[in-house]
Parts: sequence; C-alpha cells; structure tokens
Amino acid sequence: MTGESSPLHSIEAYRRGYEEEHRLRGFRCSCGFLTATWGLRCPTCGGIEFTEVELATTGRLAAFTVQTVPSDEFLNDAPYAYVLVDLDGGGRVAGWMPGIRAETDLVLGQRVRYAPGYRPGVQFAVEPTEAAAPPTP
Repeated sequence: MTGESSPLHSIEAYRRGYEEEHRLRGFRCSCGFLTATWGLRCPTCGGIEFTEVELATTGRLAAFTVQTVPSDEFLNDAPYAYVLVDLDGGGRVAGWMPGIRAETDLVLGQRVRYAPGYRPGVQFAVEPTEAAAPPTP
C-alpha cells in the first residue's frame, strides 16, 4: 500500500486466496513488520508503505482453544480447535483445526501446517513428527 490508497487486496480477495487458491498472503511494512491481515497503517511504526508477500504455510501454535459450541457453519465439526499460528518467517494467522476433541490433543509450540479443506477459514493440521516416521534400517 502506498500513500493513502486502498489496500493491495480486499478481505474478499484474501479469503479467496486461501479458500480457492490455497495460498496465504500478507503484508510486509518497510520497517520489516509482517502481518497476515491488511491494514492502513503499520502497528509497529505507523508507516503506510506495505508490500504484498506470500506467507509460509507452516508454523507453531501460539495459542488455541477447543470449541464445543460452534456456529451453524461448523456444527458438524465440533469439537474443533480455534488456533493462532506463528508462521515460519513471520506473521501470525488465526485458523481452525478439525478433529481436535480436547485441549490435551495439542501443545503450545507444536508444529502445524496449512491444510486447505472444503470448509471456510484457514484450516491447519498437525505436522508429522520425526517420532511418527518409520524407523530406518
């Protein structure tokens, strides 16, 4: 975003990016701050010079909660986790993880990856771990 012009893309274009194009995008300010959401000013420096960037599709859980009373759209998916993910390379994005039944199913700092699905929203899945890999002979 340069000057006081409109954002590089709309919220609808951002949603279409992850739901239809299966990619995450965000903005980097000239000061280096990286965000997954658009805004008119940088929350770090107040600047207005942003560049649109592709965001990483992997990261670590920064926070989560298990949702047991969902909206109508997610009625058949409950319970599930609502998550905040610190993406590799910077930026934080909110999303959800299906199949999470209890808080003990996840751990803060756990590796996750963007996993596009048929439901709306930014969907994540647990990254396979080295422990889950078959032993090497």
